[in-house]
Amino acid sequence: DLDRRRPGQSRITTPRNEADAVEILSGLNPEDITIGTPIAMLVRNKDQRSNDYLENDMKVAYRPSHADATYDAKYGVRAIAGGGRSSARETIGRVAAGAIARKILKQYNNIEILAYVSKVQDIETKEVDHDTFTMEDVDANIVRCPDPVVAEKMLDRIDEIRKSGNSIGGVVTCVARNVPAGLGGPVFDKLEADLAKACMSIPAAKGFESGSGFEGTLLSGKEHNDEFYIDPETGATRTKTNRSGGIQGGISNGENIVIRVAFKPTSTIGQAQKTVTRDGQEVELRGKGRHDPCVLPRAIPMVEAMVALTLVDHVMMQTAQCELFPNETPMELRPNPMGSTAHREGGPVEFESEVQVAGPVSQRVDEE
Repeated sequence: DLDRRRPGQSRITTPRNEADAVEILSGLNPEDITIGTPIAMLVRNKDQRSNDYLENDMKVAYRPSHADATYDAKYGVRAIAGGGRSSARETIGRVAAGAIARKILKQYNNIEILAYVSKVQDIETKEVDHDTFTMEDVDANIVRCPDPVVAEKMLDRIDEIRKSGNSIGGVVTCVARNVPAGLGGPVFDKLEADLAKACMSIPAAKGFESGSGFEGTLLSGKEHNDEFYIDPETGATRTKTNRSGGIQGGISNGENIVIRVAFKPTSTIGQAQKTVTRDGQEVELRGKGRHDPCVLPRAIPMVEAMVALTLVDHVMMQTAQCELFPNETPMELRPNPMGSTAHREGGPVEFESEVQVAGPVSQRVDEE
């Protein structure tokens, strides 16, 4: 995962050359088995160039749309060299921890998390099958878009922007497969709310969508609702469509969880921009140093890591809240199993006759 995040991996990422090799300091024995103590990991910076920041105007002038000014406003001091905690270098810890979370999720329910670049500026793919695309499909090109035709168009656009000394943004789509129904909470621990907070904490993230997102507002309830059906093989309750993105009422429903994260263009660019200095003088600034013309390819493992960490948290909460004691409710009184990985013992229920409904069932309720 860190290899997919590291800088210097292609012409459309920062040319900084870091191996991002992990040193594990604690938590494992010589056989690589966890021993119950915290797992401490260290990644050393090998190719830092502080002078790129300290020996030019960026030492005193704020980069437009960067965290320079707001950090200074909050703390009265800022990390000039490299941006400090506003640098994407801080995501190393997220991705390293996310790799451990992936292993837990794989053992828990064979949960798989895959992200891809779905949009660069106005160039978008909608031809990716969320049930079948693989990491190999994603990594087949340097843009990390599993649609090869659209990926070429995205690459041409990024190259055009890069050569002009500018930057570009877009959208990362992330899919979590085999997530069981029941993770999340109805009010304060809504699954999509926690996923939103986790993903919006990634540097340069500016927007979040779950399921149909903002496009869902264009549909009527009849068009948007995911109708239920009984899987003829497993007997489980499933949905015919997935506009909910695998989450309903803040709780997973056993279908693919689908989210999208929007990333802004990198704020440090090679073109001249108007700004101000720390003491209030208006100046012109041209960014120096090595920066991504497009953060999207390296954001893929970051989004995957934050989704994995969030899901592990909810797996632990679900275990503590609902699985601590055995469920002694008779099978005939339990709700039908739900989701793509669920199975009803004995398969679908055979009813003597179908329920006949004369017309639409009234849903009139009194609500505040």
